Amino acid sequence: MLEWLRGGRPHTRGAIAHGALTRVRGGAALPARGLEYAVLDVETTGLDPAQGARVCEVAVVRMRGDGTVLREFSTLVDPGAPIAGREFHGIADGDVAGAPRAGALARELAGLFSDAVVVGHNLDFEAAFLTGELVPEGLPEGVPGLCTLRALRSQLDLDRYSLPRASLALNGHWPSGQHTALGDARACARILAEMLATAPGELYYTGPAPRELEVESRTNGGPVRLKSRTPAKGPLPMATVWPRRWRPQELPTELCGGAFTGSDREAALKAARERGLRREAIAGAAALAGAAAAAGAARTLMRTLR
Repeated sequence: MLEWLRGGRPHTRGAIAHGALTRVRGGAALPARGLEYAVLDVETTGLDPAQGARVCEVAVVRMRGDGTVLREFSTLVDPGAPIAGREFHGIADGDVAGAPRAGALARELAGLFSDAVVVGHNLDFEAAFLTGELVPEGLPEGVPGLCTLRALRSQLDLDRYSLPRASLALNGHWPSGQHTALGDARACARILAEMLATAPGELYYTGPAPRELEVESRTNGGPVRLKSRTPAKGPLPMATVWPRRWRPQELPTELCGGAFTGSDREAALKAARERGLRREAIAGAAALAGAAAAAGAARTLMRTLR
């Protein structure tokens, strides 16, 4: 994942339909540890697919909510154009010779995403490239998604939220294999699994429910020949205890995107306080209504007994 590419621009339509993690149990909320996740990372030739940037590597770690790795997938991708950003991701033009084009991976990725929540650290970035390169080739739209960057900002008070900085602050280790798609996907998967394991209470996923995905690839040709530069590594190393950085009150996830400057934090904190006050008022009103109903029932019973 290229931290220098992360712009945080939201995509409300396209490949990914965003969900969130919350401590508040609601009617449609699902226990997050009971789900499966497809943790995604891409390396790219630039910032914006609308300006010609393309995927040059993709990786997915499919795992359970308890951190059990079910499958690791990675391949270099031929972007069909000169590769920029080599000083960050280390991929040269010659490295992608013989690698598949992004569109040829639509069926493979749909299988990895099926019945799972797609996860990324600043998922808006990955979503833009999936929407631009994979959806036209048959990848279904509206796949359930979860952004760990927004989740960390919502739930924990850290100085920095980039994947390496958050990893160091929370589990004491710099991620290995930084700026390779599989290395960063594994680091993101570890952060998610540790978050679900070390939360002060149950975390729930709210958003579109995982569903089975079907795709008929629109790319002609036979089986796709993958070209990986990073071998699969299997089980994730996981910390079982995190420092006490959990916020006493979670911030609204929708306010935790973008650059998240000091003013952004203050706005999110203010919204969290206001939302907390509204919940307290609603709970108080419900308690009063319940007490009034109980008193009325008691009066009715007394009249009946007389």
